[in-house]
Amino acid sequence: MNKERRVRVLVAKPGLDGHDRGARIIARAYRDAGFEVVYSGLHQTPEEVVQAAIQEDVDMIGLSSLAGAHMYLFPRVVELLKEKNADDIVVCGGGIFPEEDIPKLKNAGIKEVFTPGTPLTEIVNWVKENVNPGGV
Repeated sequence: MNKERRVRVLVAKPGLDGHDRGARIIARAYRDAGFEVVYSGLHQTPEEVVQAAIQEDVDMIGLSSLAGAHMYLFPRVVELLKEKNADDIVVCGGGIFPEEDIPKLKNAGIKEVFTPGTPLTEIVNWVKENVNPGGV
């Protein structure tokens, strides 16, 4: 693993969901773990999320949704990454979802899904174990 480059993460809130407390908490946990963090802000389209991820040269996108549009928004980000030849960027998601949607999201290319109550240490450790800085 490349010790000189820290993991770069984009925390994004796609869609019309205006609740960002969880995303901000995750962003702070990533920062405290030593990751470089970019927060996209609220109300981003999947196209804006992917554009920001590519421009910021991130290793991972952490998507957050509480508004129920995750089954469209999350897979759409994965599709756009493939179209832009940037599918080496890991995509994970968090939020409130019906349990039956989690396998569907993973099947659509979301590498991991975190639900409310997941300890921050578990989320940070998953990133450390599954995301390589610079795609190395």
